[in-house]
Amino acid sequence: MTRTHTESGPRPSRAAIILAFAAVYVLWGSTYLAIRYAIETLPPFLMAGTRFMIAGAILFTWAKFNGERLNSSWAQWRLAFALGALFLLCGNGGVTWAEKYIASGLAALLVATEPLWVVMLNWAWTRRRPNAKVMFGVLIGLAGVALLVGGGLNHGKPISTMTFAGAGVVLLSGVAWAGGSVYSSRNPIKATTSVASGMQMLAGGSLLFLLGLVTGDVKRLNFAGMSWVSLGAFGYLLVFGSLVAFTAYSWLLRHVTPARAATYAYVNPAVAVFLGWLLADEPLTLRMLLAAAVIVCSVVLITTFGGEHAHSAPSIHDSECPTHPCA
Repeated sequence: MTRTHTESGPRPSRAAIILAFAAVYVLWGSTYLAIRYAIETLPPFLMAGTRFMIAGAILFTWAKFNGERLNSSWAQWRLAFALGALFLLCGNGGVTWAEKYIASGLAALLVATEPLWVVMLNWAWTRRRPNAKVMFGVLIGLAGVALLVGGGLNHGKPISTMTFAGAGVVLLSGVAWAGGSVYSSRNPIKATTSVASGMQMLAGGSLLFLLGLVTGDVKRLNFAGMSWVSLGAFGYLLVFGSLVAFTAYSWLLRHVTPARAATYAYVNPAVAVFLGWLLADEPLTLRMLLAAAVIVCSVVLITTFGGEHAHSAPSIHDSECPTHPCA
């Protein structure tokens, strides 16, 4: 498949590009902390499912008013449900649930290992071994994970069996997200950015909502106990995480190289860790900083030298516009 990430026409201003990068770096990096605040008084799966269903409906409405063709074939919706299950049900849903037991900064660092799993799954799928630099990046990334876990996961939450379970679920969420990335690069939804993203969000959101029903989230829903902080965080995730940052990233892919656009994978964990420390009193230890540096270095190696193995985000339509685990 030919990858086209830039478009002809007037070159955008430097200020516009800087603002778009700032939106992707800061907004997506801040979603981890926003999730932590949202699930303080909102049931996790119900919150995430509602958020993505609303965001998907907004994208669909925007696409319709923009004159885009709405793809309603069952084959495309079946694909949207498969990708929604991997990206949102298992990916975002796992991270959202786990943040009840681990710090938001730790969750972001563990999610940052997702390019490692993309490389490993691509290797298993294609039987083509990655080059030495990419393999070195994978080994460095695994060392960074070991450094984090080896510290006892003492990152702002009480240590218990659920702490380790939460960390494990986040790692599995990264594997699921990587699986969706690999699968979608070979089976993209044949629709525009807004339509394909809306389909995935509606499909994944409905699966999350269903999981919330099965796990008793509705019974735990207490309208009187909802805090304004949680409601504000929900609105922030919906508007800025799912819509504004996604639109900014889609725009960047049409105006800058994919390598430059993908730098969000380096910056988001650092933003999440810093905001967790600044706003939520999550500890920022030397071990955590070292692990963050190791993981970011591994992502740089993989995305720089990995070719098709480097794609740390899912392809959701013909021009391969990625989303984000917390988008």
